[in-house]
Amino acid sequence: MRFALSEEQSELAAAVRGLVARRAGSFDLRAAIGSAAGYDTELWQGLCQQIGVASLAIPEEYGGAGFSLFEAHVVLEELGASLAPSPLLGSGVLAAQALLLGGDGPTAQELLPRIAEGGVVALAWADGAGRHRTDGSDVSATGDVLTGTATLVLDGKEAESLLVVATVDGVPALFAVAPDAAGLVSEVTPAVDQTLQFTRLTLADSPATLVAADFGAALVRLRAIAAIAVTALQVGGAQACLERTVAYLKERDQFERPLGSFQALKHRAADMLVQVETARSMSWTAGFASGEAVDTDELVRQAALAKSWCSEAFEAVAGEMIQLHGGIAITWEHDAHLYFKRAHALGELFGSPREHRAAL
Repeated sequence: MRFALSEEQSELAAAVRGLVARRAGSFDLRAAIGSAAGYDTELWQGLCQQIGVASLAIPEEYGGAGFSLFEAHVVLEELGASLAPSPLLGSGVLAAQALLLGGDGPTAQELLPRIAEGGVVALAWADGAGRHRTDGSDVSATGDVLTGTATLVLDGKEAESLLVVATVDGVPALFAVAPDAAGLVSEVTPAVDQTLQFTRLTLADSPATLVAADFGAALVRLRAIAAIAVTALQVGGAQACLERTVAYLKERDQFERPLGSFQALKHRAADMLVQVETARSMSWTAGFASGEAVDTDELVRQAALAKSWCSEAFEAVAGEMIQLHGGIAITWEHDAHLYFKRAHALGELFGSPREHRAAL
C-alpha cells in the first residue's frame, strides 16, 4: 500500500488549492456562508468544470473520471484547510457511493452522471436523534410511499434529488424522492459549524422510487466511507490551524520579542505538529483503504481508528489555535473560531470518538 501522494494527486491538490485561493479574493468564506445556497456556487461549478472534483470517484460508464475515493479524499483535505463549504461530501461522495452500492439500476444511471457534472443529490439516513444508523432509520416504507423524519441531511436545501434510507419490514432499503414530492417538508437546521448545511426532512405518504432493497450491508460500508471522508476535512482543518498559528507566533511581538521565540510556545507548536502529522497518517491509511477493494469489516476498522484519532487531534489543535492567538481568536472577523466550531461539529458527525472506540 502506498503512503504518499503520487505526482498526479499532488497536482490535483495544488489545483484545488489555487482555485479556492483565487476565488476567495472576490467572494470570501463569510459571503459563501451567508449566500442563498450556503456555499459559493461559482466556486463549486469551477471545481467541477475545471478540475472535475465531483466526478473523481464515479466510474467512467456513469460519466465520471473513474478514479478512486482517495482522489476525492485529497480534494476534501484541501477544502477542509480553507473551510470552503461545498456539496462534495454530501453529494459527490455519500450520495454517489450510495447509488453505486445500490446496484446498476435506472436511478443510478440517471443520477450519477448528474452528480459527476456538479448536480447536488442529498442522502437522508440519520434518525430523529441525529444518529446515522446502519440498521434502518425513522422513515418507513409502505409500498411506494415513505413516512417519517430524517435529520442532518447534508446539502438537502439545494438538492435537485433526494435519496432516503427507509425501513421495509425491519430491513433498510434505499429510495429516491423528488424534492417537490407530495407530503415532503424540508426545514433548514442551524448548525454550530456554519459551513455545514443541514436540513430536516419530514415525509408523510410521500411517493418514492425503490433504488435498492436489503441495503443493510451497503449501509455499514457507507457509514465507514462517510467517517473516513470526514477525517480528510479534519486533517485539512488541523493543518490550516497549525500554519496560521505558527505564522502568528512569528509576527506577534511580546516584550520586544516574537512570541515564537519563547520556548514554552515552541513546545506547544511542536505538539500541534505531532497531532497534525499523526492524524494525516491515520486519515491517509483509511483513505487508501476506502479506495481499495478491502472487505467491509476491515474498512469499518480503519474508519473507526481514523475517525476517533482525527476527531480528537483536530479539536486539540483548534483549541491550541484559540489559546495561542489570544483574544483576537474569538472575534467574528478572525477565522480561528470557525475552525474551532468545525472541529467540534465534525467530531460528532458520523460517530464520536467514543462511539468508534467502543465499536473497536
